Amino acid sequence: MTDLKHIRNFSIVAHIDHGKSTLADRLIQETGTVKDRDMQAQLLDTMDIERERGITIKANTVRIEYVADDGEAYTLNLIDTPGHVDFAYEVSRSMRAVEGSLLVVDSSQGVEAQTLANVYHAMEADHEIVPILNKIDLPASDCDRVAEQIEDVIGIDATGAIQVSAKTGQGIHETLEAIVTQLPAPKGDIDAPLKAMLVDSWYDAYLGVIVLVRIIDGKLKKGDRIRMINTNAVYPVDRIGVFRPQMEMIGELGPGEIGFLTASIKQVRDTRVGDTITHEKKGTTVALPGFKPAQPVVFCGLFPVDNAEFEDLRDSIEKLALNDASFSYEMETSAALGFGFRCGFLGLLHLEVIRDRIEREYNIELITTAPSVIYHVYMRDGSMLELHNPADMPDLSTVDHMEEPRIKATILVPDDYLGDVLKLCQDRRGIQLDLTYAGSRAMVVYDLPLNEVVFDFYDRLKSVTKGYASFDYQMDGYRQDNLVKMSILVNDEPVDALSTMVHRDRAEARGRAMVEKLKDLIPRHMFKIPIQAAIGGKVIARETLSAMRKDVTAKCYGGDATRKKKLLEKQKAGKKKMRQFGKVDIPQEAFISALKMD
Repeated sequence: MTDLKHIRNFSIVAHIDHGKSTLADRLIQETGTVKDRDMQAQLLDTMDIERERGITIKANTVRIEYVADDGEAYTLNLIDTPGHVDFAYEVSRSMRAVEGSLLVVDSSQGVEAQTLANVYHAMEADHEIVPILNKIDLPASDCDRVAEQIEDVIGIDATGAIQVSAKTGQGIHETLEAIVTQLPAPKGDIDAPLKAMLVDSWYDAYLGVIVLVRIIDGKLKKGDRIRMINTNAVYPVDRIGVFRPQMEMIGELGPGEIGFLTASIKQVRDTRVGDTITHEKKGTTVALPGFKPAQPVVFCGLFPVDNAEFEDLRDSIEKLALNDASFSYEMETSAALGFGFRCGFLGLLHLEVIRDRIEREYNIELITTAPSVIYHVYMRDGSMLELHNPADMPDLSTVDHMEEPRIKATILVPDDYLGDVLKLCQDRRGIQLDLTYAGSRAMVVYDLPLNEVVFDFYDRLKSVTKGYASFDYQMDGYRQDNLVKMSILVNDEPVDALSTMVHRDRAEARGRAMVEKLKDLIPRHMFKIPIQAAIGGKVIARETLSAMRKDVTAKCYGGDATRKKKLLEKQKAGKKKMRQFGKVDIPQEAFISALKMD
């Protein structure tokens, strides 16, 4: 067991693509934790989708041994965290397990929105922060400007910021020395009752549930019987180990150490992240302050293209939910799409990642319905409903008013594109709260409705700023607004998968765009098909898809005109009857394209 003053626990935080995972690779390589022949880029990103998109999704941990310049041997526990706003939950809980952070800033791009968000997580957790300027090998790198920016925008002293190139390995030794000298050692008492924090848990096909723990007080040995304070469940510990990044079994963990345990736990649901683990006998009764559970923000329906694959989809969703505490799901049925699931996500990237994983790891083709958010519907009788799916909207005569979720968005953007960004936010019903400058970049703070953001706000922001803007948000409560449910009717039948909640002022434009799009997507039938957008009983937009028709008068050449008229009337009556009983087939592609608005 390592002496407390020779342990350093730290995480690496930064905006997306500022080089967290590459820096982690270099620290692992420099200390010889992994042999050179086993080394690969982004060593801690284990999922295929992480490597492919070049992003970190799960926070990963590794234990490094380092002999400092003063000859002392130190144990460093490093947690590499995601940079994306959708995975901020992973960041905040990793922060609670460590005492310090390396703040990595790209020395050519400077401070971005996510840099701010992640630093605030670290400050909330009372971290000692060491600023690091990365990518100094790039010709566009400007360390003085970025150090000044860190001081202006974040308010951290950056005069001694370490200049690093994680790609070439320059400055890595100085980084390791700074970790040892500038970050605090953990506190803890080995003789106190066991108190350990459950940082993360995931399912392994061979070992069952693996639990990542940070020991605060006491010690944990193999064979101990442990109790979870939140759930009161008791388990015998089978294995204890640490990650170097491969699993390595050890006998015991002491205060300040981060490691994992397995204890014949069957389901990840039995391990609540943020729970306190103690001994069954002579344990502590005081629980550690846990984390707020992750609240899903965006909801959408996932349906298999082939209805026969529904059971496979259920199976795959259950397996993914085992490893991802922030993903929630429930069954739903739709007249147009059959059986599927209504799923909750932390944001659109989270939605994309889950959808990609289901399609790739389980070979199921999916249809995703329009993303929607949770509305609060206040009824006339004083009760309140949470509305996840617009199709479940109660009768309007019983509804008093509705509230929608709002967010506080922080956007950092170069001066040249500021006008476009302000216009975009105004178009999305935003309220400007603040506008400040950091050098040549503007920092805009807006209050925006979440349902205007989940559609394609991020893509639009990237396109109007040529990719230079960065965007971060946090939830900011609910506010009443004039919201209505817009239904789409095809041949007078409502299509539940296409109904959406819109602001009354926007309903007509959104409805017209939708029906025009559907007119091009639905194939023509033998009878004419009206496509309508309606609010309640009032139609606000309509397009008519004309019928395919056979020329019934072709065999009448010459002769009496009444004969032609009679044949045409007969055809018209047939089409009317057909329209009455005919069924309109809407192809799957039409759904997928119609839901991609704008």
